[in-house]
Amino acid sequence: MIGLYRPGDSPLHRIPAGVKLVLLLASIVATTVLVRTPPQVLVTGAVVAGLFAVAGIPWRVAVAQLRPLVWMLLIIAVFQVLITSPARAAVVCGLLVVSVALAALFTLTTRVSDLLDAVTRWLGPLRRVGVDPERIGLLLALAIRCVPLLAGIVHDVAEARRARGLEWSMTALVTPVLVRALRTADAMGDALAARGVDDD
Repeated sequence: MIGLYRPGDSPLHRIPAGVKLVLLLASIVATTVLVRTPPQVLVTGAVVAGLFAVAGIPWRVAVAQLRPLVWMLLIIAVFQVLITSPARAAVVCGLLVVSVALAALFTLTTRVSDLLDAVTRWLGPLRRVGVDPERIGLLLALAIRCVPLLAGIVHDVAEARRARGLEWSMTALVTPVLVRALRTADAMGDALAARGVDDD
């Protein structure tokens, strides 16, 4: 589930995982704070698209990372239009797409093992106060991967809902999404336990 890495020799592939993680977090925070208008969202999106090109990620792969967001974006957009404005809806949805795209780019150009090594190395001194760096690193890797995973669940459930003619039923969307998300979480927990993650 967390093995989305695509081998390559681009500048983004060669950046150390720790540095890349800092850049990812800084980029997401910066876009959230600085991007306020739809034109700024478009410029930011163009920059992110350029980064995918620099990394040599095929456009089909890049689009596949974002496709599951469609239904989630529609729900968020409608909600934002109702309580704020279309411009604000465009900014919120655009920032969500940019953030997920940046996380996907990080995942596609970074080995999970490299990420875990970097986090473990950074948090090593905290072992003295009872912090488990390996567990934190694994939690971070799973969190990054679970964003598109959850979006994929929403997309699949929305497709099934539409096939049943229940396009406008929120119950037909939310309930199955929650059930599938919980089942997926249980399966992930069982898999991690089977591999000795909880062993002392």
